Amino acid sequence: MPTETGDFRETPKENEVPLLELKDVHMRFGKVNALQGVSLKIQKGEIHSIIGPNGAGKTVMLNCINGLYRPQEGEIFYKGERINHLRPHRRAKLGMARTFQKVEVFGGLSVLDNIRLGRHLHFKSGILSGAVYAGKTSREEVEHREFIESQIIDLLEIEHIRHQPVGMLPYGLQKRVELGRALALEPELLILDEPLAGLNLEEVEDMARFIIDVNEEPRWKVTCLLVEHDMGVVMDLSARIFVLNFGNMIVDGAPGEVQAHPEVIKAYLGEEDLYATRR
Repeated sequence: MPTETGDFRETPKENEVPLLELKDVHMRFGKVNALQGVSLKIQKGEIHSIIGPNGAGKTVMLNCINGLYRPQEGEIFYKGERINHLRPHRRAKLGMARTFQKVEVFGGLSVLDNIRLGRHLHFKSGILSGAVYAGKTSREEVEHREFIESQIIDLLEIEHIRHQPVGMLPYGLQKRVELGRALALEPELLILDEPLAGLNLEEVEDMARFIIDVNEEPRWKVTCLLVEHDMGVVMDLSARIFVLNFGNMIVDGAPGEVQAHPEVIKAYLGEEDLYATRR
């Protein structure tokens, strides 16, 4: 069935185990209640967005999901398994990858080397083989490099800068490199914290296209959790939208439902229909 955005995204079955689920999550910093009983379900294959005004708790929520923060109350499940106790690297091994609101890249390293860092969890060779760079390690290196160049660099259209130091690149290209490093993990869940922030219109359109590609192309089929302020992109891309305000959920629903919700309009979108036209 078509959604309110006019596309034909497949609706998950009601009895399907969510890829990610938060149950009554609370996160406090002293007397500040950053998250107050937040619950969320993300089904496999979705692009599920989180919106809300500055200070609503969006990044705190992402930090709880990928293990940077441990909530004082509530539970987090990934593919039906409780993961509250797992550190970020353990969650990465389960298939979570993330980009950050501020670009986190190694400026002195090349584009290719930055992306290669995202493959470290896939290396299986031992210390001895790695020390002499022979046998299994050498074969693995070739395989991983071929994957990066044929899949990621081609997808993100960065062949022409693959050997350049990332710190010398424009901000928009650095954002692509960070996305490439996250994709190098071959995640099932890709967590994107404001991937469009600081980009011009052409770069926004490119990044939105990359997100659609990794979500829909058979080679990837990655579930995406997106925090973003660009309402035009959010409404176009998302199967569902979660609205957060001062640590509380206002609504979690399809784009049309969110667009028409009076509390959302009052708290975040304003009295005008801000996404009827792109500004």
